[in-house]
Amino acid sequence: MSDAYRKAGVDIAAADRAVARIKRHVESTRRPEVWGAFGGFGGGFALDAARFREPVLVSGTDGVGTKLMIARAAGKHDTVGIDCVAMCVNDILVHGAEPLFFLDYVAVGRLEPSLVEAVVAGVAAGCREAGCALLGGETAEMPGMYRPGEYDLAGFAVGAVERSRFVDGSRVRPGDAIIGLPSAGLHSNGFSLVRQIVFDEAGLSPADPLPGCDGTVGEVMLKPTRIYVRAVLALLNRVEVRGMAHITGGGLLDNVARTLPEGCRAVLDASAWEEPPVFAALRRLAAEPLAAEDLYQTWNMGIGYVCIVAPEDVDRATAVLREAGEAPVRIGAVEAGPRGVTIRTAHAPSGVVGRDAGGAGGGDAPAGGPAAGEGADRNPGGAPADFPEGGDRW
Repeated sequence: MSDAYRKAGVDIAAADRAVARIKRHVESTRRPEVWGAFGGFGGGFALDAARFREPVLVSGTDGVGTKLMIARAAGKHDTVGIDCVAMCVNDILVHGAEPLFFLDYVAVGRLEPSLVEAVVAGVAAGCREAGCALLGGETAEMPGMYRPGEYDLAGFAVGAVERSRFVDGSRVRPGDAIIGLPSAGLHSNGFSLVRQIVFDEAGLSPADPLPGCDGTVGEVMLKPTRIYVRAVLALLNRVEVRGMAHITGGGLLDNVARTLPEGCRAVLDASAWEEPPVFAALRRLAAEPLAAEDLYQTWNMGIGYVCIVAPEDVDRATAVLREAGEAPVRIGAVEAGPRGVTIRTAHAPSGVVGRDAGGAGGGDAPAGGPAAGEGADRNPGGAPADFPEGGDRW
C-alpha cells in the first residue's frame, strides 16, 4: 500500500476494507437482470425487452442535503441511505417508471469502513424496498475537501416505463380527484430551516426530546423518507393515473403544480389529512412565526406523494392503495383556473395559501415561482481519477 498516499490523507487499505464490508449489502439487492460480478469497472443490466414494446428509460438523481449534518451529530448513519434511494426512485416513479437499478456516491474526509458500511447498508435497504438493484457506486476519500467525520451522499436511479403508459400530467382535467399518500414526517427537505429552528433558535441537541413528538430530536429528524414504489406500481397496473407528484423541495405548492397542464388548478384541503407532530413542534420552537407559504413550500406538511385520477376511479384507486399497505386520503380536486395550487389551511390568516406556476410569490393569496428548496429538481424531460478518491464499488 502507498505509504506516501496514506500520509497525505488517503488510505487505500481502508477503502479495500470498506468495499469488503459492503459486498453483502450490495448482493442483497441483486435482480435477475444484473450482469457481471461485484468489483468490476461498471455494472451491467440486461433490460428484459420482452416486457416492453417501446421502453422509455427514466433517470433521476438526488442527495440527502443537510439532513446528513443531523445524522453526523446524532452518530446514526444507517437511515440516510434509505433517504437517498427514496428521493431518486420516488421521482422517477412520478412518470410511471419501475426503478430498475441504483448507483450511489459517498464522499468522505477520512474513510471509516464502519461508517461507509452503515451508509451503504441503508442504501441497500432502500433498494430492496423499491425493488431495484444496487448496481454500483463510488467511495471517494478527499481530505481537505471534507473534514474527518464529514461526508456527502448522492444517488442515481434508472427505471423503465412503456411509452404508452408514460405519465406526464397531460391527461389531467378539471374535476379530477387528488389523492395524497402520507409522509413519515420531514423526509429529506427543508433541513436548513429545521436546523436553524431546532439547534440555533431552540438550543436543542439530537439527544433532547422533541416537544410534542414521540422521540428525541435525532430520532424524529432522521425518520427516513418513505418509498412509494410498490403501492404506486400496483395502482398503475389497475387504474388510469393521470398525474403524480413527489412532494420534495418546493413542498405541495410547487410540486403538485408541476404535474398540471395549463388551465388546471389543484385545490387542496389541509384539514383532510393528519399533519405529523413534527411540524407543530417546529412552529412552536421557531423564534419568529412561520407563514403558511413557508410551511407549504418548504416541507411536505404530511403528504409525501400525490396521485391524480378521474373522479369515477377514486374508490378503486384508494382500495388498491390500501391493499398495497398505504393509507390514501382524498385531499382535493382539480378545478379550472390558472395553473397552480391553492391550499385551504388554518395556518394562513386568510384561510388560503397558493401559488401560480411560474408567477411571482405572494403570501396568502394565489401566487407562484419556480420550485425551490433542498433537493429541487432540474430535470428536462466524472469522478476524480485516483482510487480511492474515485474508487469503484461495482
